[in-house]
Amino acid sequence: MTQGVTEIEHIWIPLADGTRLSARLWLPASASAENPVPAILEYIPYRKDDATAGADAARYPYFAERGFAGVRVDLRGTGDSDGICSDEYLRQEQDDALEVFAWLAAQSWCTGNCGMIGHSWGGFNGLQVAARRPSALKAVVTMYSTDDRYADDCHYQGGCLLASDMLKWAEWMHALNARPADPRFVGDAWRESWLTRLRETPPYIEAWMAHPTYDAFWKQGSVIEDYSAIQAAVLAVGGWTDAYTNAVPRLLEHLTCPRWGIIGPWGHVVPSRGVPGPAIGFLQECLRFFDHWLNGAENGADAEPLLRTYLVDTLPPAGFHAELPGRWIAEESWPPASVTDAPFTLTGDGRLAPGCDVDTDALAASQARSILGDQTCGITAGVWCVNGMADELPIDQSPDDALSLCFDSAPLPEPIDLLGRVEVRFAVSSDQPRALVSARLCSVAPGGASTLVTWGVLNLAHRDSREEPTALEPGERYEVLLQLNVIGQRIEAGHVLRLAITPTYFPQAWPSPVPVTLTIATDGASTLTLPVRSPQALDATPPAFLPAVESSLEGRIRQSDDRTRTRRRDPVTGVATTEDHQSYSAFIEATGAAYRESAIDRWSVAPGDPLSARVCCEREITIDREGWHTRIVTTAEQTCTADEILTRTTLQAYEGDALVFQDARESAVTRELL
Repeated sequence: MTQGVTEIEHIWIPLADGTRLSARLWLPASASAENPVPAILEYIPYRKDDATAGADAARYPYFAERGFAGVRVDLRGTGDSDGICSDEYLRQEQDDALEVFAWLAAQSWCTGNCGMIGHSWGGFNGLQVAARRPSALKAVVTMYSTDDRYADDCHYQGGCLLASDMLKWAEWMHALNARPADPRFVGDAWRESWLTRLRETPPYIEAWMAHPTYDAFWKQGSVIEDYSAIQAAVLAVGGWTDAYTNAVPRLLEHLTCPRWGIIGPWGHVVPSRGVPGPAIGFLQECLRFFDHWLNGAENGADAEPLLRTYLVDTLPPAGFHAELPGRWIAEESWPPASVTDAPFTLTGDGRLAPGCDVDTDALAASQARSILGDQTCGITAGVWCVNGMADELPIDQSPDDALSLCFDSAPLPEPIDLLGRVEVRFAVSSDQPRALVSARLCSVAPGGASTLVTWGVLNLAHRDSREEPTALEPGERYEVLLQLNVIGQRIEAGHVLRLAITPTYFPQAWPSPVPVTLTIATDGASTLTLPVRSPQALDATPPAFLPAVESSLEGRIRQSDDRTRTRRRDPVTGVATTEDHQSYSAFIEATGAAYRESAIDRWSVAPGDPLSARVCCEREITIDREGWHTRIVTTAEQTCTADEILTRTTLQAYEGDALVFQDARESAVTRELL
């Protein structure tokens, strides 16, 4: 049964050090000291007043209409909150959250039981705050998050610098952190607080580049360090086309608290708006989860299978799919009892030979296979973190396959379902002391189209340790394990499985400083292992979700977004360039505020010259309301030498047409086996 909602547009939450955090509340109209309700918190840096106003209005009134307070808090140093936000996921951020929960629990309208919900940043800090065990926090919904800030975020992967997203995300935060507080709430002090924020908030890229290995910087906030610290119930949510799905199976396997998982076909999009679809009634799932853990409702939320997931059917490659065909399945454990390892051996004649069919004598006599990396391999990869928009998904992999060392299976005699991690074990040598290896598993249709199934990269200096990497000895053979990203996909009968290997994968991974030749042993020591799922009794009654719904109040905010990706290869120089254009706008009817973001990201590299790699990012954000006009413009560029990676950033802030602040910075970081 729904009820009326009282919306409080702005309220201060005071902290012990005098800092005030800005919050918006949606309360059930009946909430009072006589009729207290639980609270559901989202705690992020993205500005509740305009940038996230549409998403917030789609979610929190829905909860308030059904008896829960919705609470949206801007982090210290963001939105209208006081202070400086000097990096992501700081201990200070968690400390502040503990005070927020104490404040919520003390409100007369609150029962003292609280939940936390978040997607991306808010999913990360939901886990991090839960590990700090505030007494009021009973349940967490974490979407598109990670338990491992080093290996499974946008900075590094497999010890490789993510050229695709490290600078891109840093520059987003550079621009987002430069936005001012709203004078409607902070009064005439807004301008001075804005200038202080502009002067004192550093570009995050500098700290991220200064920590290229898994050290204390990344361990802080990585709950992989101690899963047992989390005692609140956890619902972990991921999407097969999102960048953060690896964490969901790990959380299900290692958390000791009550926990469940849902993995759909989606990108980095809330499942009620999930693209690629099908979307689901996710708000209803959250409501049932919170009702059980915050109110004690006996509604079956604690009786769901450990994992409900969507198995995606193979589709022809395309930059966008509105919906992915497939089916929902359930698993009662992780690792699933339904999954068995299916090994294949890499052979000297380019085959993936099923483990049971390997001729060991022939393998022993076979020649190793070598490849000199082409720096432009990776142009078909697609966006690292898909947001459900145009031109994001991987396209036909054939151009990159042609630049790779490929091992193909025979056409599959029947479909196979894959669920879990694909593993590649290499016996490999390099002609250089610094090298990476990338591997892609593709499904090649009878007509020749190659669809990316999953991929992974590894800085070979990190083959034994990500805390203390060591250089390679050129020519020496090493036994290496590379885990590809977790998948849930059906491969159709008649398709060929292809494992494509190269020492390059730009723009996903920053290139090694000189061209590398890798040699893969084919004497039986190099293998591919697939997680093959067999049919289960539960498949006869697949998980069912209600239709997607959102709050009836969401329509008061008009939003639009757009993106395009172009790829080109210069016919003379061979230089490969990938360029993304993205924009977002929102108009908030209640305040007359118009909010706009635009971004251009560009990656380029020449085929035989890894030192030609270049990443350029541009951002512009405007916030307009009658009598108040602000604009932020930032740029960033990364280039390299054999020994250093160079970063340049600029920031300009305007009030109306007047330039009120500008800054330019340069840094050079030693490559340290990158």
